[in-house]
This record gives sequence, structure tokens and C-alpha cells, in this order.
Amino acid sequence: MAFISWALLLFLAQLHALHFTSRAHRADGGGNLTHLPAPFLCHLDQAKALLQLKNSFFFGRSTTTLPSWQDGTDCCLWEGVGCDSSGNVTVLDLNNRGLSSYSLDPSVFSITSLRYLDLSQNDFSGGRWAIRRTVWSENIPATGFENLDLLTHLNLSNSALYGQVPIGIGRLVNLISLDLSGDCYNGIRDMNTCNGLGVPNFDTLLSNLSSLRELYLDGVDLSSSGAGWCTSLATSVPHLEVLSLADCGLSGSIHKTLSRIQSLTVINLQQNHDIPPNRFPEFFMDFINLTELRLSHINFEGWFPSRTFQSKNLRVLDLSNNPDLSGHVPNFSNASCLETLRLHGTNFSSLKLTSYSSFKSLKDLSLDGNLIFVEYLSSLGSLGSLFQLGLVLESASQLKPIFSWIGDHKNLTSLTLVGCNFSMTAPSSVGNFRFLRSLNMVECNLPRTILSAIGNLMDLQTLEIVSCTTHGSLSSSFGNLKNLRNIYIDLCALSGPMTAAIGNLTNLRNMHINGGGFSGPMPAAIGNLTNLRNVLIIDGGFSGTMPSAIGRLTNLKTLEIHDAYIGTIPYAIGQLKQLTWLDLAGCNFSGSIPSSVFNLTKLTKLDLSYNSLRGKSITNFFLLHAYTFIREFFRVQNLPFQSY
Repeated sequence: MAFISWALLLFLAQLHALHFTSRAHRADGGGNLTHLPAPFLCHLDQAKALLQLKNSFFFGRSTTTLPSWQDGTDCCLWEGVGCDSSGNVTVLDLNNRGLSSYSLDPSVFSITSLRYLDLSQNDFSGGRWAIRRTVWSENIPATGFENLDLLTHLNLSNSALYGQVPIGIGRLVNLISLDLSGDCYNGIRDMNTCNGLGVPNFDTLLSNLSSLRELYLDGVDLSSSGAGWCTSLATSVPHLEVLSLADCGLSGSIHKTLSRIQSLTVINLQQNHDIPPNRFPEFFMDFINLTELRLSHINFEGWFPSRTFQSKNLRVLDLSNNPDLSGHVPNFSNASCLETLRLHGTNFSSLKLTSYSSFKSLKDLSLDGNLIFVEYLSSLGSLGSLFQLGLVLESASQLKPIFSWIGDHKNLTSLTLVGCNFSMTAPSSVGNFRFLRSLNMVECNLPRTILSAIGNLMDLQTLEIVSCTTHGSLSSSFGNLKNLRNIYIDLCALSGPMTAAIGNLTNLRNMHINGGGFSGPMPAAIGNLTNLRNVLIIDGGFSGTMPSAIGRLTNLKTLEIHDAYIGTIPYAIGQLKQLTWLDLAGCNFSGSIPSSVFNLTKLTKLDLSYNSLRGKSITNFFLLHAYTFIREFFRVQNLPFQSY
């Protein structure tokens, strides 16, 4: 029990200091902030509310600690805060700061003068989404939003918020833009801050929002909206310009009542798999202001209309992954404006090739099936602006001529290849695309020669290999990719050890390996990757001992390894002093937790579960958690922490 007594005494000692420091900061006895000499623009009660909000955050993975937010200074000059001429806080913009909290603190609801509130791309789950991705607990306040009745812009997207969308949001009659999106469909790299929100009654949410111009609810559960969701939109938000409801579980058909909202410029309904199979809504072609139309994965079938899109400003058309949608490639009234055209996963065929010669602005093109042949691609014009190309190749005979065409487009920087059987083409083909900065290969057959040829892509910055059949491991030529910043290997059975040449990739920032199929120990050369920020290895296949050279990765912030057999935790891990996230669950570690772990003073998560740690290590484990908790408690109170 000695270690429990130690932790308790430490907590009580620091609590004593808290008592006297708090009194010094509240000399007026009324609980109001002091040390705010006139004439400051900021109102004292609003400064107090903002400081309470700051105290709800912890900053282990953040890009800022909000250093300007200090008692005794003008809050109108604080980072992310804006005021009107009377000193009322009207803007609070903490977008993408990487802040963490266990919920949205209700103090924000007392700042009733707010007109613009953006807390997006932060984590209000305190990391719980990353720890238990299948367990949601509500952390969005059920009441309070109705107090902010002056709000015109509210953005809580991608902030790890769970629960029912509060009724109060539907009472914000001045809202112009509402963004609660947080789609988890983008994969494991984006899952830490995706939202888990639901709307029990779509009509109730929209009924008072007639001023709304932008509505982003991507990933919000709207399955209860039934067949009337289009009517709800047309009735309640008749002046809407941006409609984004991707992956919302919509189950009703796209109804013609939506055509009443002629102001629409952006329509994004992709990934709504439960919309009943139906024909493409022809009225979409009549929206004269349309700039983006994203309709992938929503069960279109039948023949595509032969009409022309009336909008002369259409920049994005995505009809991909509607396999029963057939007909000819769409017609455009102004093809020279189009920047993105995605038709892969459809059953389109080409027509009148010479009529498609004006796609001079096209930057992003994805095709498959009947559309992938050189004559058709050439008919699109010179494509001098094209930098991103995605091809789903169904026939081995397509590879050589298409690869020759790609080689002539040296402005191309990003290439995605799906279903390529590289055993049927020249081994060096990919290696000729030296202008590429991003290469993504999905469900491809990759012989050893192709894996070696990738090493010729000297300008490559991102490499993704997903669900591919491989014949060999990463060759030593990978060491040539000295500009590589991101490598993602998912569900590819690479055989053999990881090459020591990996140590040459000194610009690498992110390494993600899931089901890599490597064998043998992790190479000590990994210690050369001193610019690494994030490492995630799940079932990488490594065995042996984790190399002590890992201690040289002094810029590492996240280290997460699971399902490995790598001996003991090296003492050198304590050198990773920038580490905020250490998760080594299920690695078959044995022995004790090294005392050097106590050097990791920035840790906000430590998970060593499902290992064979025993004896004194368990005591150390408890003490570390007590130490970290107490240190964090006093940090948010803006007090010095003394290690006794």
C-alpha cells in the first residue's frame, strides 16, 4: 500500500497549493476575474467563461496551448477570439487546434453574443473514440445551444461528438451555416475525431432554420427521416445553397420536390447505400448554379439521360460506384470548367469522341471498364491540368497502352491503380513515372520486380499499398525514396524481413502498417527516421526484440503497436520525450515497465494491456497513471507542479 499512500500524499500536497493560489486570483471575493485594468475592451464575465473553456482542454496532441488566454489580459486579443466595438465576444474560432476534452464545456453557452462558433477538428472524447471505437457515450450537451440565438455560423465537425443533435440547434433562427459533419468512412487514419451524432426528427431540426444557406451533416444518422427528407428540405430551407448529406443512412428516394431549391450550388449525397435503386434524377441537370454534384454509391440504375447539364459552372461530377448506371458519358454545356470527373464503378460507354476535346481544366479523372482505352483518353484533349488519375483496370491488355499514355502526362502527380495485374506488363512500367508524388495501389498483383521498380520514383511523397497480392518484400531500392513522407501498407502479405534500407527515408513523417506480413525483427535502421511523427503497426509480423534504436525517434508523438512478438520494452523508449500517445497493447511484452517511462511527461494515453507484465511493473504502472493524472490536474489549473 506504500505506493497508494505516496500518490495520495502527492495529490493532497498539490491541492493545498491550489487552495492558496486560487484565493490569490480572486481577491474581490465575488468569484470574478481580477487583474484586468481598465480600459480593456473585453467583458469580465466572458473572459471568465473563455478561461473555463480553456481549463476543460488538455493539450498533449494540440498545435497550441492558447498561451495568450491569460487572466488579466484583454480576451479580445486572444488567439481565435474576436469582439465587436462594444467588447462583446462575437467570434470563437478554434478550428483544427488538436485540443482534447472529455465533453463540450457548457461555459461556451454563457457567451450569448457569439455569432461565429467553430470548434471543429478537435477531440471532445478525450481520446475515448480511439481507445474504444465501438462504445459511444453522449458528450454533446443536450441544452445550452438555444442561448446562442445570434449565431450565424456553427461548425462542430470532426470533433468526436456523440449523441443526439440537441433540439436547441434547431432554434437558432439566424443560422446561415451549420456543419455537424464527421464521416467515419474515411478509414482508420481519420477515425480519432469523427462524430457519432444522430437526428431523431429531421423536420424538427430544420423547421426554424429558414435563413440557412449551408448544411453539412455528413455522417450524421438521418435514418429516421424516412421518405420525406427531400420535402423537409424544400419546405424549411428554400434558399439553401450547399447541401451535403454524405453517408447519413438516408432511406427515402431522391424526390422531385428538391428541384424547388433552385439556389443549390453544391449537392453531396454520396455513400447513402440505403436509398432505393432508381434512375438518375434528371432535374439535377436543370440547376443552373450547380458547381458540385457528388452522387457515388447511391444505387442509381438504368440509362443516364442524354441531355446536357445546364450549369456552365459545373466543376465536380462524381457518379462513381453505381455499377448499374449505364449509357453514354454525360454532356456538359461548358466542359472547359470541369475539374473533377469520376466515373469508375459504372457501366458507361463513350460516344462521339471528338466532342470531348475541351476538358482543359480537368485535374482529377477516374475511369474504368469501357472508358479506359487510349483513343477515348486522347479525345479528352491535352489534359494539361490533370494531376490526379484513378484507373480501375479490368483487362490485362489495357495495361501497356494506358501506361504509355500516362508516361506522356508528366504533369500528373497522383496515380491510383485498382485491380492491376502487373505480371502482364513490363516490370519497369511504374518505375518510369518519376514525376509522381503520390501512388496508391489497391487490389493489385505486385511481383517482386514491381516492388523494386517503385524505388525509382524519387519524387514520391506518399505511397499506399492496400489489399494487394505481393510476391516478396520491400526491396532495398525503397531506400531511394528519400522524399517519402507517408507510407501506408494495409492487408498486404509482404514476405520476408523489412529491409534495412528503410533507414534511408529520413523525411518520413507517418508510417502505417496493418497486416504487413513481415517476418523477423524490426530493423535497427528504423532509428534513423528522426523526422517520424506517427507510427501505427498492427499485426506487422515482427518478432524478436524491439530495437533500442527506437529511442532516437525524438520527434515521435504517437507510437502504437499491436499484435506483435517483440520481447521486452526497451529502456530507450524513455528518450521519446515528445510522445503523447503510447499504446503497446497485445505485444507479448514480459518483465517490468522500464523506469524511463516516467520521462514521458507529455503522455496523455498509456496502454500496456494484454502483455505479460508482472511483479513490480504493475506497481510502476499504477504510479505512472497517478503521476500523470495529478500532473494534468494541476496543469489545467495553471499551477506549477512539483515532483516530490
